[in-house]
Amino acid sequence: MPSTSAPLSLKQVLFCGAMVVTLSMGIRHGFGLWLQPITQEQGWSRQTFSFAIAIQNLAWGVIGVFAGMLADKLGAFRVLLIGAVCYALGLAGMALSPTPLLFTLTAGVLIGAAQAGTTYAVVYGVIGRQIAPERRSWAMGVAASAGSFGQFLMVPIEGQLISRLGWHTALIVLAMMVLVIVPLAFGLREPRSSAAATVPREQTVVRAVAEAFRYPSFGFLMAGYFVCGFQLAFIGVHMPSYLRDKGLGPEVASYALALVGLFNVFGSYLAGMLGQRFAKRKILAVIYLGRAIAIALFIGLPVSPLSTYVFAAVLGFLWLSTVPTTNALVAQIFGVAHLSMLSGFVFLSHQVGSFLGIWLGGYLYDSTGSYDILWYIAIALGVFAALINLPVRESAIARPIAQPA
Repeated sequence: MPSTSAPLSLKQVLFCGAMVVTLSMGIRHGFGLWLQPITQEQGWSRQTFSFAIAIQNLAWGVIGVFAGMLADKLGAFRVLLIGAVCYALGLAGMALSPTPLLFTLTAGVLIGAAQAGTTYAVVYGVIGRQIAPERRSWAMGVAASAGSFGQFLMVPIEGQLISRLGWHTALIVLAMMVLVIVPLAFGLREPRSSAAATVPREQTVVRAVAEAFRYPSFGFLMAGYFVCGFQLAFIGVHMPSYLRDKGLGPEVASYALALVGLFNVFGSYLAGMLGQRFAKRKILAVIYLGRAIAIALFIGLPVSPLSTYVFAAVLGFLWLSTVPTTNALVAQIFGVAHLSMLSGFVFLSHQVGSFLGIWLGGYLYDSTGSYDILWYIAIALGVFAALINLPVRESAIARPIAQPA
């Protein structure tokens, strides 16, 4: 790899970053398919499985902050390598865990740490440093689209692996597949002097964090992303079981999740494009309000394969379109010197929402025998997120010209 300060090429960053996100996000979007096979064979409750995946999301968020710091300082390459190995070990451990505790440590903590090092915050840090600001939102949209394509590609594959090989062997196969991230990481290995040459660090980590948390718009973005995590995690993990409870076959859930991924390819790309031309806060408000309306219509009408596929297509268009828009706003307001870290904090809020969406789904189902309460909460939170994003100030934060080191 080059050792000069010349930036990586646009095509190289987008291809390698997109492929990394395709694998990492594609695999994780299919975890809901394992809920019933694992709980039925192991004799566990849905809450046991849900808690492990909820811990996965929380670990992803907490560790993601530190993975972002490391990626900002040392580059994404090393973080990606560690993340890929952890991902493979976590999937293998998920297949072999005989107790809920070991299942939580592997499917939860280890895979959560792996996702922190192989998904958006780390890849977006490279994009922010290597791609010019006028194309940054678009490039982030391309990377988000790749995550959606990964869902479209991987979820049906995971469903077929489970049905043909059994859930244990399917996880081992995925563990081998995720190691493809290792060679892809070399394509995101930034030149040694690149970050220092192009992104001067005028702030320490502590000052950058303090500045962000004092700024109201950062809090608004975190609140909106909390809702995003709650909705997506609840639906991604529990919708397959919800559809089975409604009498639909398992293939309906696989196709529905694949449709979410397919339509989000277009939604994420469009969000990135629109973010270059229109106010990003308004784009986010429309996305969250659209989700609330789509969920209300889905649960208010009779559930059928057709209604499920229509819901999946509409929701897919709005699924990860918040990602490029939110991260581009963070870069636009605070700059890119600490982008991976600040994106990690915003994403931590997302994952706290994910934890609650997944865990509450299992807890309330075991308590009431229904997911109805969670659907209503998801609708109300969607309206809240639409409103909380409207006051976000999109202009770059004003800083003193000379700041003490």
